[in-house]
Amino acid sequence: MDLTTMYDFEDLTNEAERLVIEELGRQLEERGERACQSDDCVLDMAAYALNKVRPMYRVNLLGRLYADTLMEEYGEEIRRAVTQAIDKISSDYAR
Repeated sequence: MDLTTMYDFEDLTNEAERLVIEELGRQLEERGERACQSDDCVLDMAAYALNKVRPMYRVNLLGRLYADTLMEEYGEEIRRAVTQAIDKISSDYAR
């Protein structure tokens, strides 16, 4: 059974992706040139961080509102994963 022909999966979104990208932008801005900021480097950082955090899928606006309320508890996990990603990937690219 091919569910993609039967259902619209366009609105299925991992909210963690948005949160990681926003936090990555904040931390890279704070660090300035002390962190690698090429396209490949930043994408690797995002992927690394996303692999370290729990996914938070939603389907509709109500899910987005719910995800925003979880940011307080989920935020530290996001910040920690992004910090680790920047440190790890920047050091790997510096070699």
